[in-house]
Amino acid sequence: MSFLKFLVSKSFLKQIALAIIILISFVFITKWWLSSTTNHDERIAVPDIKGMTLDLVQQELSNAKLRYFIIDSANFNPKYPKFSVIEQEPDAGKFVKENRQIYVVLNPSGYQKMMIPPVVGKTRRQAEPQLQAMGFTIGKVTYVDWIGKDEVRELRHKGKKIKTGDRLEKTSVIDLVLGNGKGDYREEL
Repeated sequence: MSFLKFLVSKSFLKQIALAIIILISFVFITKWWLSSTTNHDERIAVPDIKGMTLDLVQQELSNAKLRYFIIDSANFNPKYPKFSVIEQEPDAGKFVKENRQIYVVLNPSGYQKMMIPPVVGKTRRQAEPQLQAMGFTIGKVTYVDWIGKDEVRELRHKGKKIKTGDRLEKTSVIDLVLGNGKGDYREEL
């Protein structure tokens, strides 16, 4: 039997027809199975949970049949309450499927505590930018008798003396006590 006769034989054509029927059946069964298991075209709008506490977030998302996962705490934002959501992914209004996880970023309880750098003995011109770069605010500047003009003699926070290595919240106000260029070079006891 030649190859051409085999291609037009009844047994070959039956096998081809059977293969096509099986392939089409497989495609339709797979499509039906995927649409039933993946909830195709069933969407839930993500609620806006920014500014909510975790209790409210849990209640809101469980009502919408969604879950949440806390990614991290960010830098403190005074516009939001402590331990409230300041970011969410996906954003509010986007559509997701049921039981989808919403990723949230929480507002910490306060500003990060920063270590006071060694600025005593440096000039005001050196100390101020270093303190401001770390997030501190420069408050009142007072002068004492000291031979070095504008040399930092001590740092104060809320009237109390602070030293290198102490920790203060990032936006704390630090008062500078500087030398006035008059006086002695000897330390006062």
